[in-house]
Amino acid sequence: MKPVRVIILAVAVVSAGLAGFLALKLAGGRPMSLAEPVVEREPTINVLVASKSLPVGSRLGADDLHWVSWPKDGVVEGFITEELRPSAVADLQGVVVRLPIFNGEPVRSEKIADSSSRVMSALLPAGKRAVATEITVATGAGGFILPNDRVDVIMVRKTDAGSFLTETVLSNVRVLAIDQQIEEKEDGSKSVVGATATLELTPDQSKVMTVAQQMAESLSLALRSVADAQEPDTSAADYLLSGDGRPSIQIIKSGSIVKGDDSSSMNETR
Repeated sequence: MKPVRVIILAVAVVSAGLAGFLALKLAGGRPMSLAEPVVEREPTINVLVASKSLPVGSRLGADDLHWVSWPKDGVVEGFITEELRPSAVADLQGVVVRLPIFNGEPVRSEKIADSSSRVMSALLPAGKRAVATEITVATGAGGFILPNDRVDVIMVRKTDAGSFLTETVLSNVRVLAIDQQIEEKEDGSKSVVGATATLELTPDQSKVMTVAQQMAESLSLALRSVADAQEPDTSAADYLLSGDGRPSIQIIKSGSIVKGDDSSSMNETR
């Protein structure tokens, strides 16, 4: 190869190298990369959700609710959004839960009741009444009774002879609410106990319960298994409304039916 051609080829190689070097400098020292595709994000909106599982009858607090970004297309009627109710977290403090709300579930308007004097009426089904009774740890199943549980109401009363008689006056009735308060023990620990239980009763059961509260030495709530929930819940000790508070027993004397009481001396047939 002629020397002239070698010189021309060398100059061309050096020129190409210098051009590449200058291109890298102008590009910030980084090699040019292909442009990344742009992904459009779905529009979202803030929705009010529960910060923990909330049982029926519980009252909402500031720590029970928070806002979560939610796909705008997934928002349905009943959701509480920050766009429409920006102060909902503060406004809903004290509101009572009508239906169970689970952790992370959007808070729907139909699952909560207005925090007014009529809040208990929102929890009651049609034809039912709310009746409250005092309880203690001893008479309330050790504090294990919670809203929506089923209980029997057992009455202890004193007979004319001085002995004590126990009677189940209501069976399988639903607990609407427990008025809980915190008690501090001697060692400094705290426990939550119920002072009052509110029961869901029929009108007739309400009358029986009112009479039993007047007659009883004490009333106890016996917690029932969830397996018994399908049993009838409308039975009651109707004999308490007869006037003397004793079960009516038909006694036959000389072929005639007479009304008796629960004393053993009259529980016979002649």
